[in-house]
Amino acid sequence: MQVTKGNRRVAAVVAAFQKSGQSTNAVRWLLTLPLLLAVLAWAATAQGRTPPDSFADLVDELLPVVVNISTSQVVESQRGPEEFEEFFREFFERRGGEPPQRRRQNSLGSGFIIDPTGYIVTNHHVIAEADEITVRLSDDTTLDATVVGSDEKTDLALLKVEPTKPLPSTQWGDSDATRIGDWVIAIGNPFGLGGTVTAGIVSARQRDINAGPYDDFIQTDAAINRGNSGGPMFNLDGDVIGINSAIFSPSGGSIGIGFAIPANMAKNIIQQLRDGGIVKRGWLGVRIQTVTDELAEGLRLEEAKGALVASVTEGGPAEAAGIQQGDVILEFDGREIGEMRKLPRMVAETPIGKDVDVVIWRKGERQTVQVNLGELKEAEVAAVTTTGPAVSDKGEIDALGLSLAQINPTLREQFELDEKTEGVVITDVDSEGTGAEKGLRPGDVIVEVDQEQVGSPADVADKVAKAKDEGFRVVTLLVFRQGDFQWVAVRIDAS
Repeated sequence: MQVTKGNRRVAAVVAAFQKSGQSTNAVRWLLTLPLLLAVLAWAATAQGRTPPDSFADLVDELLPVVVNISTSQVVESQRGPEEFEEFFREFFERRGGEPPQRRRQNSLGSGFIIDPTGYIVTNHHVIAEADEITVRLSDDTTLDATVVGSDEKTDLALLKVEPTKPLPSTQWGDSDATRIGDWVIAIGNPFGLGGTVTAGIVSARQRDINAGPYDDFIQTDAAINRGNSGGPMFNLDGDVIGINSAIFSPSGGSIGIGFAIPANMAKNIIQQLRDGGIVKRGWLGVRIQTVTDELAEGLRLEEAKGALVASVTEGGPAEAAGIQQGDVILEFDGREIGEMRKLPRMVAETPIGKDVDVVIWRKGERQTVQVNLGELKEAEVAAVTTTGPAVSDKGEIDALGLSLAQINPTLREQFELDEKTEGVVITDVDSEGTGAEKGLRPGDVIVEVDQEQVGSPADVADKVAKAKDEGFRVVTLLVFRQGDFQWVAVRIDAS
């Protein structure tokens, strides 16, 4: 019998009984069939799933559900240097014709069938702006396809073909259950070669590659090349756990770093496209930014987590629920927000109109508010920002390396501040000060210090001095710059 971790665990149980003075017969009696099965089941769960000797049987089942997608579109021809353009214009005019201005461009991609009636999933970028879309099945049958719906933000699209008979199809798997190190199979159409199979493991999860506002990619070392886009990533049960979408490669070929859209995100988007051709997303009505270590200290948070509210949209769901500028959103609908970038995806995936509990951190205390989610419109896209002494109306804050002034008509004109802008304007920045380290510059307006409103340089000086006296090393400034708010944590210079 092959020795496995499970076999060793059973042997260890027997040895333990024998060591305790039990007879061999007693051990045999204890290890009755139900107990033995329970021990074996426990042992099996501890050793993980091993790959088969060959993927061939599984691939035989999967290949028919994967399709090749070819598209064509008419594009404007690129013009050459002016002297050549003039030469060719004269050439065609002498022959009574017009110089060609348009040409047809072709591209290739992949997809997979999710319904026997002909619904096919692929990437948005595979079919974007295409005039004609053709799908080639595994038996070389070609069918014209139409776009049911497409979503640029998640790079997903749904196509429909009209087959003469039911097509083989696949089903969605649970991408949340996928673990780093699990085996995966990718099938696609690299370089137009047709159905090609590669295998590898899940290298990482929840990758943000700056492809869109809802990035949550599965990373794999299974070879993915140009033309694989839109193809499926399968687990060993033959279920789709991802849609291959992007690669990282200096040369354009696979170097073992590929990315797939998780199935749990995709199936919700695809179902909405199938139901109505468009995607509707929840809307909270806030602009948020990352909570850095310095901001966490300034906000008196024990650790840097959550999403810091830089501004609240007037009339939005967050404002109606009482969420304020400077709140840190720690939990949304029962789910913890470890990183700021998770919040937009959580909100987008939540049904419109749902009452959601939101846990916030406000001035050193946890609070819970209830928000009724609205619908995200294109015009309401919740942007993510990634990014001592005083006199009457002017002051130097040496601890921050800033020169400040109370806003007046002259400064409004100088720094192009509208009449609604309130706070304290930065007039000069010491290039060696801590404010300069954080990118503060003349014309920035400090609206709050440590979540308390300021209206004069004296207010800023007092709050910086208070923070310093209480032993804090940083202060948090709410800064208004060119129409946007941003929280900035600035170190207090102790010198």
